[in-house]
Amino acid sequence: MTDLDVTPARRGAREVLSWSRRGVDPALRAAVDRLPAAMRDVAGYHFGWWDENGRVVGADAGKAIRPALVLLSARAVGGSAEEAMPAAVAVELVHNFSLLHDDVMDGDRTRRHRPTAWTVFGVNTAILAGDALLTLALDVLAASGHPCAQRAIRVLSAAVQSLLGGQSSDLAFEERRSVAVAECVRMAELKTGALLGASCELGALYGEGAPERVAHLRAFGDRLGLAFQFVDDLLGIWGDPGVTGKPVHSDLANRKKSLPVVAALASDTPAGRSLDALYHAAEPLSADDLARAATLIEAAGARAWSRERADTLLAQARAHLDAAGPERDPAEELTALARLVADRDH
Repeated sequence: MTDLDVTPARRGAREVLSWSRRGVDPALRAAVDRLPAAMRDVAGYHFGWWDENGRVVGADAGKAIRPALVLLSARAVGGSAEEAMPAAVAVELVHNFSLLHDDVMDGDRTRRHRPTAWTVFGVNTAILAGDALLTLALDVLAASGHPCAQRAIRVLSAAVQSLLGGQSSDLAFEERRSVAVAECVRMAELKTGALLGASCELGALYGEGAPERVAHLRAFGDRLGLAFQFVDDLLGIWGDPGVTGKPVHSDLANRKKSLPVVAALASDTPAGRSLDALYHAAEPLSADDLARAATLIEAAGARAWSRERADTLLAQARAHLDAAGPERDPAEELTALARLVADRDH
């Protein structure tokens, strides 16, 4: 048993994330070191390891939620977190592939309190670096030597296809005047839920869990992922820039059809109708317009609706976790992590 598989008593969610980041980082760096030099430079900058000139800076590398889900799911079925490390690295690579591309598509200039990679290295180079991380993720699984490696590649590939489908819908929604709430929820299931679900499934597979336990852990991750997106969309409107690393009202400035926005637009309330007129005006939205849009979304009941949906999804996730019959310590840590994910807007 390695240090990664030793659980101190009463470890909280933030301690779990620190444990995950410490465990994954050496293997993640070793994988990124295999990239061509130009791609390695961009990836290392994006991960916060160095600046645009290659000087070590140790900036924020993200929370490592998805790797933590992999490692804890492996332990939840009685397996080893150490054995599941290739899967943890792979999902972190895929997640960051998607972030590099999202920043380009959304025109976001800031991530984790730093300029986004495309603003530093250029759009084309950032896209290529994202592609490099995606192919590297599959190579990490293929090279793991684990009996489930082939199945794991298919699970991760399917999650990427879902993610791409969700992102495609997200972009298409920006060009449409009307989007149904059910369409938006489905987009979020694909764009976010699929990768968190795959993270739990991969961990359970590398932990050699029985099929029923794997399925319940997959469902736990799916529900948690959708809750994560509901909360993320709330943060995209009302989040503290000091915490999110993005400007206030950033999603509104981009006129994104996020879950609370779509719910407000579909509410058939005076606030929803006013939001529709404001959101689809031809001229750019001023700071006052953005603040008014946020007020209208809340007045339409969409902020409370999003919060309630996140809470319901969290309860569903926890029911699936219980049904998986997990080992006690990792179950408690998965529960703590789920609460942290769903309570980020409080």
